[in-house]
Formats: sequence, C-alpha cells, structure tokens
Amino acid sequence: MSDAHGVARDQLRSFIERIERLEEEKKTIADDIKDVYGEAKGTGFDTKILKKVIAIRKQDKDERMEQEAILDTYLAALGMIEAPDAE
Repeated sequence: MSDAHGVARDQLRSFIERIERLEEEKKTIADDIKDVYGEAKGTGFDTKILKKVIAIRKQDKDERMEQEAILDTYLAALGMIEAPDAE
C-alpha cells in the first residue's frame, strides 16, 4: 500500500471519528432540550406554544410579518376570522 493511501485512510478515519463525536454531542444537547421542555411543562407551560415562540424568534421581523399576513388571509378565506383591512 502506498503512503498516499495511508494518508487518505487516516484522513477518512479522522473525519468519521469527528462526525461520531459531534453526533454524540448533538444527542446530548437534544436530550438536554427535551429535559428543559419537561421542566417547563411541569410548571404549567404549554410546550407546543413554547416551540412556536422559539420558531418565531428565529425569524426576522419582515419574514414574521409576511407569514402572519398570509395566515390572516387564509383564515379569512376560510371564514375563521374577519377579513384583514385592505389599505
């Protein structure tokens, strides 16, 4: 086996081991997040709403306003709310 193959094999092994460590860290973090949701639920918070709030906080203001406008339009079309004022 040439030295180039040995180097490529070592690089591959290094990448795989790094990915495996990161996957384990990701699982640990996901478990921690699940625990925090459990704590919140235990104190009376609605976890579905908490998840929505977190998703909304990730959006920028313009994106959030656009989605809210589209949602209002759809709900109005279904007769679930009054039609938004057309300005």
